[in-house]
Amino acid sequence: MTDAAARRLRLASPATALIVGGFLLALAVLDVPLARLAHQSLNADGGSSPFWFSVALGAVGFVVAWRRPRNPLGWILLGGATFGALSQDASFYVVADYRLRHGGLPLGWVAVLAQPGWAAGIVMSGLAVLLFPDGRLPSPRWRWVLWLYLAAATLYLVGVLVVSVGAIAGHDIRVDASGNLLALSDPTGSSAWWGAVEAVFLLVLAVCWAGSVAGQAASYRRSSGERRQQLKWLLAGSAIAGAGIPLAVWLSGKHGILAGLAASIAGACGQLAIPVCIGVAILKYRLFDIDRIISRTLGYAIVTGLLVGAYAGIVLLTTHLFGVHTPVAVAAATLAAAALFNPVRRHVQQVVDRRFNRARYDADQAIAAFAARLKDAVDLDSVRDDLADVVQQALEPAHVSVWISPRR
Repeated sequence: MTDAAARRLRLASPATALIVGGFLLALAVLDVPLARLAHQSLNADGGSSPFWFSVALGAVGFVVAWRRPRNPLGWILLGGATFGALSQDASFYVVADYRLRHGGLPLGWVAVLAQPGWAAGIVMSGLAVLLFPDGRLPSPRWRWVLWLYLAAATLYLVGVLVVSVGAIAGHDIRVDASGNLLALSDPTGSSAWWGAVEAVFLLVLAVCWAGSVAGQAASYRRSSGERRQQLKWLLAGSAIAGAGIPLAVWLSGKHGILAGLAASIAGACGQLAIPVCIGVAILKYRLFDIDRIISRTLGYAIVTGLLVGAYAGIVLLTTHLFGVHTPVAVAAATLAAAALFNPVRRHVQQVVDRRFNRARYDADQAIAAFAARLKDAVDLDSVRDDLADVVQQALEPAHVSVWISPRR
């Protein structure tokens, strides 16, 4: 082992994870007084990740780095959370300094430089998807995607630094209500070039993120065993994120308490899905449950959609076609949805299991067939052999033996 490799191995240790995790915790705790200083909510989002998201992402990264210190993904997630928390702290401080106290606080320029750290957090999160699950690319052919991604990220971060330093040097620090430097969020004049750079970066970022997920999906078709289960977790998290985040954006434009609550829940699920699924997959915690989770999630989502459609259809039918009063229509629709729940759930779950949880479906079919044959079986030896075959087919154990107590 070379000296450099040995040094890297010593650095990637549970002790280092504890130090970085402690620093992240300190940044998270610092959010509380800084938010009060800026007269803002802890959940304020100034381009940086919200308070709770940085804490949750950091917890996943810390656990992975602590349990699997040689896997770079834990450190990537922990680093992304640290940049996010630092950016959130800087956002609060910049608002307090340049909007409320007009530059009267010390070291405001340091906060201006740290505030765009959310971009580094996003870059590291995308890197975690690309290098999942062991810190290596899905195949050498994806090396160009990694270099393109890193090149675009480096140019973007250098551009952020140039614009920020220019604003500090020119004593032209103007920020919006979320703490974003206006020269970055609304570039005009001498910083107008930044708008084109940002548009190119976001496009490259989106392409690389989509390519990362596509590469993992392609490797899923070639994988087997434990790695296949890990990829199922990643793809499940990507699907939840792909559905939850756009849903949250759409719901955020609606009015009402329920719409706001639904938007918050959808946004939280969408943002946390990928890091949590990555953590579960790397730590290999109950990987065998993923098929059941996917099938149950899909099953109940489909059942919910069907019952909501049936409920709305019955209400509209009874009120507009038959002229029944609304309370009666609602009661009838509720009773009909309740009566349909179990039959619809059983049928839908059977269809979903047949497609997404095939092992369980085949096991259920084998057990049902064995129970049917057992009614007419009279030979004990054939029953024993049949039982061993069914157990082997349904559970796939390493060894099967059937012991029958002799008659007395």
